[in-house]
Amino acid sequence: MPVNQPLWQPSPSSIAASPLAAFMQQVNEGYQLQLTSYEDLFQWSNTHSAEFWSEIWDFGGVVAAEQGSQALVDAHKMSGARWFPEARLNFAQNLLKFRDDRPAIISLHENGQRISLTHAQLYDQVAQISAALQKAGVKPGDRVAGFVPNCHYALIAMLAATSLGAIWSSCSPDFGFNGVLDRFGQIQPKFLFATDGYLYNGKRINSLPLVAEIVESLDALQEVVVFPYLETHPDISGINKSILWDDFRIADAKEIDFAQLPFDHPIYIMYSSGTTGEPKCIVHSAGGTLLQHLKEHLLHTSLTREDTLFYYTTCGWMMWNWLVSGLAAGAALVLFDGSPFAPEPKALWDMAENEEVSVFGTSAKYIAACEKAGLKPGTTHKLPKLRAILSTGSPLSHESFDYVYREIKQDLLLASISGGTDIVSCFALGCPIRPVYRGQLQARGLGMDVQVFNDAGQPVLEEKGELVCTQPFPSMPIGFWNDEDGSKYQAAYFDRFDNIWAHGDYAEITAEDGMIIHGRSDAVLNPGGVRIGTAEIYRQVEKVEEVLEALCIGQDWKDDVRVVLFVRMKEGFVLDDAMRKRLRDTIRSETTPRHVPSKIIQVADIPRTLSGKIVELAVREVVHGRPVKNQDALANPEALELFVDLPELQS
Repeated sequence: MPVNQPLWQPSPSSIAASPLAAFMQQVNEGYQLQLTSYEDLFQWSNTHSAEFWSEIWDFGGVVAAEQGSQALVDAHKMSGARWFPEARLNFAQNLLKFRDDRPAIISLHENGQRISLTHAQLYDQVAQISAALQKAGVKPGDRVAGFVPNCHYALIAMLAATSLGAIWSSCSPDFGFNGVLDRFGQIQPKFLFATDGYLYNGKRINSLPLVAEIVESLDALQEVVVFPYLETHPDISGINKSILWDDFRIADAKEIDFAQLPFDHPIYIMYSSGTTGEPKCIVHSAGGTLLQHLKEHLLHTSLTREDTLFYYTTCGWMMWNWLVSGLAAGAALVLFDGSPFAPEPKALWDMAENEEVSVFGTSAKYIAACEKAGLKPGTTHKLPKLRAILSTGSPLSHESFDYVYREIKQDLLLASISGGTDIVSCFALGCPIRPVYRGQLQARGLGMDVQVFNDAGQPVLEEKGELVCTQPFPSMPIGFWNDEDGSKYQAAYFDRFDNIWAHGDYAEITAEDGMIIHGRSDAVLNPGGVRIGTAEIYRQVEKVEEVLEALCIGQDWKDDVRVVLFVRMKEGFVLDDAMRKRLRDTIRSETTPRHVPSKIIQVADIPRTLSGKIVELAVREVVHGRPVKNQDALANPEALELFVDLPELQS
């Protein structure tokens, strides 16, 4: 199919009924404009940035003690701009503003256990924990950490902490001891919320011994609150400073004393993957996170009170923070904890049918795995309310676009989205009033002056280059924790181009004004001086049915770089010379001779982060005989051993 033929087109009626269209009308009426297209609105949102974000504030119904008269101060400074400097608000209050009997959260275990709370019930449970934290002396700026699975307890703890102005930070319980300490050890939380265990792929994992070890290693910790996830009454006698959830909460608390704090008061500390060193502690603001998520949920996802929003994520990935902000739009959230393929591969589609999910969020890897498993949810499941699928984590292949429209649903907005923990949001994402083109992210985000620069720092169209943002936006980090002079923050994003955010993605703006992400810039291959994004190779490899997954690096070789492809084969298949030829022919026919790997090597496993991303940089370090500094950031660090001293790489 030609690239300029849309796979899906929104109907005129759905465009007219979209929140984005209503927002455009609000802007037109407020500023006597005649914006008629997404392109018009995108341009205006960047040429009138302060006005745009003020309109988002109003459209999103932000609850605040004070908005103030100024929206943006020092707009010329990328890392020094200040948003809404006179505002006073509370993040949790905005997520709890719908205090009624409509569903707020559905918390699901892998084993089928289901807990549902209305907005009113959620408010009441947050009030009980908020009052307990307040009684214990938690104040604005204190760190409250969560060693938690994706469940209602985690969400309640986060909202309770942030209602008081505390800073929330979380890791999922599949993190090992060193991985947790590398994160929480830097921020020294005052309180810790922890699970007694979790379920994954049919296994019950007891977390209490690890919690006990973590508690002994956090010097500033005042108390750890353990909630019952595996057991009704877990035995916490072996954990110092511990108390059970029901003993901690104040059961008769009915109202929440929301602390009214500055717009840029810190709300979250999140972490870089940490695969090449100690994780960076990225600090995000309450107002910036709230406004950005309201924009992305309301305008880019058309989220309303009629929606049920699901995203497959853990509490160690930024998509959890993005998901829970859906409460500010009044949507119902599905919080799922467990393996997406347990007890069988169709598990999440069973969930989508049972819970009548309207917006289904997942990873590109999951969609590819569904196709390889032969799933056909459109045939096997009833999904009448499903209207959007969101995909992130890595570039979504062209073939996965085809699969979604062929085997899941034809009348559906498929939004491949891309951003990161660094901005707790997206640079490019869905657009409900635009068509979907194969292999493309639909649109650059409103209010985000996203461009692609060549090596000379010049903006380019329909050429590959560095994804940059040339103007400040509210969800830029406040900074990094323990980076007093801001030098680490400056080096992370602004060293490449002066006063320009360089995100580290290798990208392209298409003729249709969409985007293609070709991979991470630091993983770009450079054979013969030609830059190649790894996603270009993965896309072709995914076409080969016998290959389960792949990883590609550049190996320094004879004063040049050669492309090396590692493949993990499906069970029952081996990589022989015929398969190597087939892979090379497939890559050559759809790309260029430069993309063809010099070496194709079978491995038993491929290392990935705890959020499921493959780690090209770590493998490249191992192949070149260099140490990987922080293996605790990996879900399967033992897989790195498979790449040590491979004889195939010596010739």
